[in-house]
Amino acid sequence: MVHPFMFLEWFADLISLHVGPHVLYTWLAMAILLSGAWLASRAISLVPGKMQNFMEAVMTGFDSLIENVMGKDGKPYFPLIATIGMFVLVGNLLGLVPSCFPPTASLNTNAALALTVFFMTHYIGIKKHGFHYIQHFMGPIIWLAPLMIIIEILSHLVRPISLSLRLFGNMYGKEIVLMIFFALVPLFLPIPIMFLGVLISMIQAFVFVLLSMIYIAGSLEEAH
Repeated sequence: MVHPFMFLEWFADLISLHVGPHVLYTWLAMAILLSGAWLASRAISLVPGKMQNFMEAVMTGFDSLIENVMGKDGKPYFPLIATIGMFVLVGNLLGLVPSCFPPTASLNTNAALALTVFFMTHYIGIKKHGFHYIQHFMGPIIWLAPLMIIIEILSHLVRPISLSLRLFGNMYGKEIVLMIFFALVPLFLPIPIMFLGVLISMIQAFVFVLLSMIYIAGSLEEAH
């Protein structure tokens, strides 16, 4: 997949900054999120402006989603879940901006996000249950524990791989389809595909966040 022109890569070459496009556009996604947070919070008012209204609506949506999926125990992990969700969504949508590359179409970016969820899941589980967290891997019948431990460890190790590949495959595939349509009919035909791309970007961000919440919620539950 070759983009005709990516402005951040051009600028990086201009200043001899040798990093990959996924890193450059990860920085851009971070800058967009930080700028949005600053604009929304610089003058918080009881009568909110448009930016504050928008961000409050987004954060309320995340808060409701966390409560519905994880219950009250999920509240402390709101910053983690909301940050991952906003980053994935903005990263996905960057691919629809001319001369931009979605950082989530890189396996490196997605693996970093998935490993963060993986390590945080087990850190939260150990913090919550201590040594008893190992019971999550032993199954309900003690004599099956040796087999269940192997199966559970393998299933947990597969989680970051599936999280990474799912997001990578969908976003990279969307980029290929967009490039093909732009090459064939550069004016009007790609517009419906771009609307479809918005839908795909939102769905994939939702799926990534939903699975992350399910994994964390599982580590918070009592083992039986």
